[in-house]
Amino acid sequence: MRVDEFGLGYPPRALVIAKKGGTLYTLNWLPFGGFVKIYGEDGLSLNQVRDSRAFSARPRILQALVLVAGVAMNLLFAYVLITGALVAGTPRALSPDEVAGARNRELAVASVLPSSPAARAGLLPGDSILAAEDGHFVFSGADPAAFTEFVAKGEGNTTIALTVRHVSGKEETLFARPEAGIVPSDPSRAVLGVEVATIGIMPLSLGSAMIEGAHLTWGATKMTAIGLYHFFSGVFTLSADLSQVAGPVGIAGVVGGASAQGLGHLFSIMAIISINLALINLIPVPALDGGRLLFVIIESVIRRPIKPVIAQSVNAVGFLFLVFLMLVVTAHDIFRIVG
Repeated sequence: MRVDEFGLGYPPRALVIAKKGGTLYTLNWLPFGGFVKIYGEDGLSLNQVRDSRAFSARPRILQALVLVAGVAMNLLFAYVLITGALVAGTPRALSPDEVAGARNRELAVASVLPSSPAARAGLLPGDSILAAEDGHFVFSGADPAAFTEFVAKGEGNTTIALTVRHVSGKEETLFARPEAGIVPSDPSRAVLGVEVATIGIMPLSLGSAMIEGAHLTWGATKMTAIGLYHFFSGVFTLSADLSQVAGPVGIAGVVGGASAQGLGHLFSIMAIISINLALINLIPVPALDGGRLLFVIIESVIRRPIKPVIAQSVNAVGFLFLVFLMLVVTAHDIFRIVG
């Protein structure tokens, strides 16, 4: 098959690195995986259909393998990124044995009891508690047991000022009053109704990271597939939750924020985006590899090529659908930022 372009990243194109043997080697602005543009992959002209170098002229099993290979490369790229993130170190919950050797230790909120003082104050899972003050004592550190004892000292009219950093990176001070009677096993203890844990950066060895990276990549792929299924089901029933997706504007903001939190966190975000690209590309919508794969399957069943004019029309409809969806998501990103 003739390859017209081999691109690192996704368009828009940043520059042409080289041109060799009729193939353009390009660098693109969106740094997630890459793509290969094959001559005749749409089969939109009779010349392409008859040209032995064209994608549409090759055996259908080979066409299917080429289409699936693109998805596989994105997943492989995600695995490499996740493994790299584990080697570089990403913030995660630490066991007592790991605390001493970890970097950037913080006290993080693991869960919040509904209707508790913590919930009413605005604490959310994932928040980091940087400091706490009750007017007499000041708490700082990453020891869950010490924080629990600090909170237990106050009850009734004692208000604790919590300096927290949200997942978004925003820092603010929240106020909560500990209450007794929340923990059934110890009803006399004053608590906020929050479970905390020590998080920190604990790099893994390359061997351990490769094994753990495979588990995490598989888990992230399954969760992403489930999420995409629910989202696109909602699109066709007009009940999709746009707050759970992001377009180019939202992705740029997420990647920019991730880069400020370290290389490991940036790699993790890029891996999730690469997994999303792989699975979205596999959706059987015309203009995507999944749509082309569906065409190959249909042609195998009917034992003849789909007419180029039909393929062109269906691809055009699929492309317009994707453009419309991207515009809606991008507009939602912008309104979310300015609003």
